[in-house]
Parts: sequence; C-alpha cells; structure tokens
Amino acid sequence: MVAIHTLWMPILLSAVFVFVASSIIHMVLPYHRSDYKKLPDEDKVLAALRSSGVSRGVYMFPHCTHKDMKSPEMQEKFKQGPVGMITVFPGGPANMPKYLVQWFAFCVVVGIFTAYLTGRTLPSGTVYLAVFRVAGAVAFMAYGVGQVVNGIWMGQPWSSVLKHVFDGLIYSLLLAGTFGWLWPR
Repeated sequence: MVAIHTLWMPILLSAVFVFVASSIIHMVLPYHRSDYKKLPDEDKVLAALRSSGVSRGVYMFPHCTHKDMKSPEMQEKFKQGPVGMITVFPGGPANMPKYLVQWFAFCVVVGIFTAYLTGRTLPSGTVYLAVFRVAGAVAFMAYGVGQVVNGIWMGQPWSSVLKHVFDGLIYSLLLAGTFGWLWPR
C-alpha cells in the first residue's frame, strides 16, 4: 500500500495536465463546436422565458407528476411536443473564472480518489504499466463513464455524449501517465 499523502505530486500535476488538455480540446479543437444548437426564433423564445419569470434551475417540459404521466391530457402534450429539458443559469455573462476553478477542483478530487484506490491496490515500486492500468481505469470511471448518464437521463444527443466520453479517455490517459511516471519507487 502507498499512503495517499505521498501521492500529492501526481494528484496535483495530473490535475494541471487535464486542465490544460481540456482547455485545448474546448478552445482550439473544433469537434465540440456542434454540441449546442441555436434555438429557432431565439429572440422570441428568450422574451417568452423572460416574461414568464423563469429563474435559475432545471426545467422539464411538459412537466407532470409521476401520477399524471399516464393521463390522456399529458399523453397528448407529449405527443404534440416539444419534449425536453432546459437549464437556466443566472442572468449576466458566464462566470468563467468560477467554472474553471470548479473544474480544476474536480480534477484534483478525481486525482485524490485515483490516488486512494491505486495506493490501496499497488505497492510502491510497482512498474509503470501496472500503475497506468489501475489509475487509468479509476480515472476513466470519473471522467468518461460518468458522461453516459447525460445521454440516458438528460436527453443529450449520443454524438455529444460520445465526444465527452472520448475527452474523458484523454484525461484518464494523462492522469494514468502522470501516476505511472511519479509512482513511488
């Protein structure tokens, strides 16, 4: 076993590597540009949302309780469409510094859990590839597999979900390489 406090360097350095890679993926590479679509008649939709007093939150439409879901009226609403979910953020420009700090903190948390599980299963002196396999599998559960729920429950297009799973694979490989490189000898 390897104590988690001895793995602070791979935890932090892998978070930096993942943070930089995600920045490149989302700001330089073009494959995420098609993830979001513009609403048809956006100005009219935004005006309607504003006038309805919608506030920050996640909304499902048409909205119903579990009990009402089978009613003929609700079935007709679902049939007519549209059916969907929207997430409404607070008004004003996106608070990118806050989001970036939260993302980096998440990367550190993934590193901590990876360090804990890898440190509990492998002793110091383990060869690079063995550390890479365990750390990569743990990290992929957080960065990659966790994205699938967005396709299942949030209705995100599978093409978008698969891109995020691919991103998660890249992040996991970076973390795994960092842990293998800096594993205590």
